[in-house]
Amino acid sequence: MSLRFITPNMHGVLDYIVGTTLIVAPGLLGLGVSSPLAFWLSVLTGLAVIAMSLITDYRFSVAQIIPFWLHLTVDAVAAVVFLVAPFAFGFAGLDFVYYLVNAAAVLVVVAFGLTEQPESDAAAA
Repeated sequence: MSLRFITPNMHGVLDYIVGTTLIVAPGLLGLGVSSPLAFWLSVLTGLAVIAMSLITDYRFSVAQIIPFWLHLTVDAVAAVVFLVAPFAFGFAGLDFVYYLVNAAAVLVVVAFGLTEQPESDAAAA
């Protein structure tokens, strides 16, 4: 039995929610106290998530250009960047915690994500 249960369709929905949250959350939470980069890294990553989602080969994109496995690889790289950024750029307080929590969340989604849509759901897509 596989522990992977997040389908590409579920991932697509999550991408737009997370992308929007990464854009809006820094302003709502007051990020950037320890470094302006803590604010802007989130906003720019959110914009990149939405842009990449629009061209990923899954149901909720406008153009299926990027294969889903590559999308997952980029997500994993983003998680590592979020994990390293607080240490590399000296984030403190909420800025520090925000990036560690986001890194963990992205790693969970990648770890539990299916690389292909299940056959039973593919016909509906």
